[in-house]
Amino acid sequence: MNLISDDTVALRALEPADIDTLYRWENDPGLWTVSGTQAPYSRHLLAAYLSSYTGDIYASRQLRLMITLCSDGSPIGTVDFIDFDPLNNRAELGLLIAPGCQGHGYGRRALRLIKQYARNHIGLRQLFVVIADTNAPCVTIFKQEGFEESGRLKAWIKRGRDYLDATLMQIVF
Repeated sequence: MNLISDDTVALRALEPADIDTLYRWENDPGLWTVSGTQAPYSRHLLAAYLSSYTGDIYASRQLRLMITLCSDGSPIGTVDFIDFDPLNNRAELGLLIAPGCQGHGYGRRALRLIKQYARNHIGLRQLFVVIADTNAPCVTIFKQEGFEESGRLKAWIKRGRDYLDATLMQIVF
């Protein structure tokens, strides 16, 4: 039984069995500009992360959940609360849908679930995201799900020797 789910996707805690999936995603250079990764992760490092991961957002100031399909439980992405600020009840949100799973509405569904979870279970007042301007589909999804543009960040994301502008978006509950 999935406590955080709709009829298509579910959000669940990380499991040791996720190591190969996380290894593949964390080491995909095409995703590094989205995740801020700068170098490959070893299986050893990911195993250590998984073994010490508590899922306690108050202790670690972050929370990562796996996005899975309800039909077969296969992982299709991750959602992260980053830089959780309990004093101001806000967190940065990260959302990854694996390249082969994009374009099916899974990101929108996961975003709806994580907004409900953030508001109703963690008690967050707001979420914010920083999205490279080159990622127009992502900006569109967040706008359609109630996030508003709050600012423009010039030369915010480094890609190779170039710097990309980014859009700061937030939703206040």
